[in-house]
Amino acid sequence: MNLAIAGPSAWGAALAGLALGVGIVLVFAPLMWPARVGRVARSTGALGGVETRLRHAGLERVSVAAFAVASILLGVVFGAVTFALTPIAVIAGAVALVGLIVPSAVVRQRSRARRTAARIVWPDVVDHLVSAVRSGLALPDSVMTLAHAGPVATRPAFARFEAEYRATGNFALCITQLKDALADPVADRIVETLRMSREVGGSELTLVLRNLATYLRQEAAIRSEVEARQSWVVNAARLGVAAPWIVLLLLATRPEAAAAYNTTAGAVLIVAGLGVTVVAYRLMLALGRIPEESRWFA
Repeated sequence: MNLAIAGPSAWGAALAGLALGVGIVLVFAPLMWPARVGRVARSTGALGGVETRLRHAGLERVSVAAFAVASILLGVVFGAVTFALTPIAVIAGAVALVGLIVPSAVVRQRSRARRTAARIVWPDVVDHLVSAVRSGLALPDSVMTLAHAGPVATRPAFARFEAEYRATGNFALCITQLKDALADPVADRIVETLRMSREVGGSELTLVLRNLATYLRQEAAIRSEVEARQSWVVNAARLGVAAPWIVLLLLATRPEAAAAYNTTAGAVLIVAGLGVTVVAYRLMLALGRIPEESRWFA
């Protein structure tokens, strides 16, 4: 039964259910989304965190305002389409909330994929640096060669370093900008090693870089094997989480099911199920999360 026909009581029940769901999410938010040590942001507010995530995902040209508008519009579209198909306000609100967080999930996934790809190429970056240093090039020139001879994924950042260094000649400033552009824990260690060698000197730079490359290859191999095994469990868990809600959406297209879920008891049932689903899914991710290296030198 449509909410317009059911009267204000149905709207009140729907709003109460939606408010209850939001309250449950807010209560468990510190447990589901804990603050991570070492997370880097130019500002301490939420805007700085969003900007940092966009930069890590390779979306530097997307502003925080544009990202927020896109998220809100997607949530509204998801909610409107769901409400048109299943006239149940609680389900429409839940789907709108899902649409609101979809862009953030995509950005996190893209950032994770970029970090995984970068983890594979960092040993090659170090090998190119060692070859350039051993050939007798100065340290700034060795870094600049990575704009042309290094892995393709990292060439744009090193090309910007080359342009800035040729314009300013300030190695310390340009290497700091390079570290911000790469935004990776392994890159931080490489950059700080180069900075120390530049400022205080050192004849063991090539040995340090070789040992770092060996360690990075071993770590990448172990992590890849663990992630491959973990992906089976994670994909099965995601399917288990999504299946009941797909069934619920299909049932809600029937008029008698829509009338049942438009009641107060139906709204409470949906909100409670949503809360349990979110908590269980976040706990599964938290328990199975592989620790990520923090940016100690950011």
